[in-house]
Amino acid sequence: MSKGIIDCDVHPYPRNIEEIRSYMQMPWRDRYSGSGRGFFGNPVHGSRQDAKPPVGRPEGSDPEFLRKQHIVPYNVDHAILLPRAFCNLLPDPDFASAIAAAYNDWLADTWLGKYNPDGVFKGSITIAHQDPIAAAKEIERWAGHPHFVQVMTDSGARAPFGQRQYYPIYEACERLGLPLAIHPGTDGMGINVQPSPGYPTHYIEWHTCLSLGFQAHLVSFITEGVFERFPGFRVVLVEGGSAWVPTLIWRLDAEYKALRYEVPWVKKRPSEYLRDHVRVTSQPLERPDNDKFLLNNLEAMDAEHIMMFSSDYPHWDFDSPKQSFPKLPEALHNRIFCENAREFYKLNTPK
Repeated sequence: MSKGIIDCDVHPYPRNIEEIRSYMQMPWRDRYSGSGRGFFGNPVHGSRQDAKPPVGRPEGSDPEFLRKQHIVPYNVDHAILLPRAFCNLLPDPDFASAIAAAYNDWLADTWLGKYNPDGVFKGSITIAHQDPIAAAKEIERWAGHPHFVQVMTDSGARAPFGQRQYYPIYEACERLGLPLAIHPGTDGMGINVQPSPGYPTHYIEWHTCLSLGFQAHLVSFITEGVFERFPGFRVVLVEGGSAWVPTLIWRLDAEYKALRYEVPWVKKRPSEYLRDHVRVTSQPLERPDNDKFLLNNLEAMDAEHIMMFSSDYPHWDFDSPKQSFPKLPEALHNRIFCENAREFYKLNTPK
């Protein structure tokens, strides 16, 4: 079997706004003018300076350039694609759902269709969690597609994700065998709550603290009993960092020991749910000056079983498969860079 990499966070972009608008019905087509996240944008450059295709298209919009720059040189067996629709910040759930549906149609026709003769690209079903029932229907619409391997939503929300209003999404994911990927991007924007005590002043502050929302959602999933109610439901925490995982779960285990009377539906220690139901992607990898500390942290979080490699191509904080990690034991390297994702997504080696 090939030992190629599985990259769990690659961002494809449309070549222009008309690509998305062409999949929208009226009145949404006329209303849609792009779905940027509004503010807290990178003040310098949001993508790698060398990631712009030579034909002048936006970064991440040319599949052949992506193959040449990323897939081939790093021996990537599969790239898990996460489009950036940013529909989760909108107050109108119908408009948000229409944007999500258009992105899914576009991705299926292009990156998972005519751009994908070898099956290297695998996709994520974008949903608008403002309307969980509509989101569940969108999941059902695409669940049989051979190249959609997960559902995705932004971490930005009005409530922690363990709460019951989101249950239709989790029921659909469990029933159809698709994990839910959570990606940062609309925290504190539009209708969403900012996870810090208030609004940061600068992008560097906002970007550094993106993991706060992930921590809140993870604790909510566990303490609300989501994994007991939906025992086949699985979650991927994408681009939220990972260094915080061991200390958060240690604290939650300790809290559970004293307070489990309050949450009798939680039948196991929180750390057990983590390994059984949750995966984290590696980017952005918090790498200290002393590699020993990173290796200790990977061991503490059980990275051998829960971490999957991601690059965040083509963004400015891209993690190179060859440079982001220190030298790892061969077995650990294979688990992080390939086998965990291959097992989790049930992937075969492409032809």
